[in-house]
Amino acid sequence: MAGLTEFRRVGEEVRNWGRWGADDELGTLNLITPEKVAAAAGLVRHGKVFPLGVDFGSSGPQGAFQFRHNPIHTMTVDGGDADTLARYGPQWARNIVAQQLSDFFVDNPFRFNDDMIVMPLQAATQWDALSHVYYDDQLYNGFPASSVTSFGAFHCGIDKVDGKGITSRGVLLDVVAHRGSGTFLELGTPITRDELDEVARAQQVTVSPGDIVLVRTGWWGRFRQTGDGSEPGAGLDWRCATWLHERQVAAVAADNLMVEDPVSGVEGTFLPMHMLCLRDMGMMLGEYWDLEALAADCAADGVYEFQLVAPPLRVTGGVGSPVNPIAIK
Repeated sequence: MAGLTEFRRVGEEVRNWGRWGADDELGTLNLITPEKVAAAAGLVRHGKVFPLGVDFGSSGPQGAFQFRHNPIHTMTVDGGDADTLARYGPQWARNIVAQQLSDFFVDNPFRFNDDMIVMPLQAATQWDALSHVYYDDQLYNGFPASSVTSFGAFHCGIDKVDGKGITSRGVLLDVVAHRGSGTFLELGTPITRDELDEVARAQQVTVSPGDIVLVRTGWWGRFRQTGDGSEPGAGLDWRCATWLHERQVAAVAADNLMVEDPVSGVEGTFLPMHMLCLRDMGMMLGEYWDLEALAADCAADGVYEFQLVAPPLRVTGGVGSPVNPIAIK
């Protein structure tokens, strides 16, 4: 296990602070150039669409961790309201909300349903914003961690990404299929830098600057079988941050709950790769992506590259965002 001294050395090695200017809040998304976007669009040859998002509902992967819960979906207007208000009308309406609704329902055929959702922004398929993780009281590019308050993230919030968008060439690295040892990478078998190279060679795909790398560990397929969101599985070893940095990857996502391996690998730290990617490199992380159908198609035709479109919601000051990514081949 490495120590904090080694961790800090790697942090200095991969740090992108100032690379795109002192005011930059996009990080490695800057590597997605207009030329890269155009080239990614050229990968669409068959019109096959693969949604990579999971359901946002009560059976989602959260709930095992007390600081996050699964989405709560509530109907605010439904057919029952329509029947009641249409029958009794304004005479029954004793509050302003009921009065407003009754005006829609009485003496005309118009009806509607409405709903709302309450959830953590990282309840299911999502992006981590650069303001999500920090250390030594600094965010990416040296912005003060104190700039994230109860009002939201003033610097490096997910809303800063909207103008850039997230669409590029996607590359799937199907590690669980490459190992051929089952359908799920069990805890204690982290994915190494060398293994990422092995998988890319075996799939005959090259990771190039501006790519978004998707890593399949089999965790989501396992969750769909067991419903156990707390079951740990293997992820990227923390040193894979240098692999991503060397290849100038724009973003990385996986089908598990934290992209990286839950076993730290650095003494005295939790999720060291999160710190290196989000805080030092300025690289967003995507979690809980469903890669099963995409992986099956890639295995069938031998093509592991595609156009990926994955814009976050423009949540002002948010430190993460739900997303429904789309891979197109």
